[in-house]
Amino acid sequence: MANSNVRIESLEECIRARHSIRQYTNKAVPQELLLDSLALAQLAPSNSNIQNWRVHFASGAARDRIVEDMLVTAKLKGPNVPALPEHFKHFRSEFGHELYGARGYNIPRHDKEGLSNARLRNYEFFGAPVIGVISMHQDLAMVDAMSVGMFVQTLMLALTERGLGTCLQVSVAGYPEVLKRGFKLEHDQMILCGICIGWPAVDAAVNNMHIGREDIAKEITFLTE
Repeated sequence: MANSNVRIESLEECIRARHSIRQYTNKAVPQELLLDSLALAQLAPSNSNIQNWRVHFASGAARDRIVEDMLVTAKLKGPNVPALPEHFKHFRSEFGHELYGARGYNIPRHDKEGLSNARLRNYEFFGAPVIGVISMHQDLAMVDAMSVGMFVQTLMLALTERGLGTCLQVSVAGYPEVLKRGFKLEHDQMILCGICIGWPAVDAAVNNMHIGREDIAKEITFLTE
């Protein structure tokens, strides 16, 4: 079931409860909850302690302006995001089947308009009251993006503990010019992803999907000799 506003007590509970939320209530998010969560996330490790993550948030009228600009642009052209290598594409296919299928948005495959409208929800940030972009300085290395990832994971777990839902978004990063303009980012910032934050609509089917994971044994190697 999707997160509620019941506080979760343990780290394991937070990890297991965290999942992508794609429908939110219109209840406002108190800024102190964001600040508390960000203060915890700031403790994430980074290369030489450079703390290279940058987060820009928008809510209210600022959020609405950004969403409007994103939708106008998304209807004119597709996002500029790198294509997945062939041997990873089956993951996206399986995920799409779940998301748009009976256990998610429940849109028939022949309903092209319905599918198009559902995809545009990405650029509405799924109706979340708080939206954001995660970035780092463009001159930093790939290893420094890993530091940002640890910051973001810590942030999401802290928000989950407080009953808030989140969704990281790659697709919105495909319109960097819109995001940089809307969020007033410095020119030297490289956008890594977007993020939605809000109170989950707990009864929405799309928030209650259970997306599986690979057997961890496929992903690791132990050497003993």
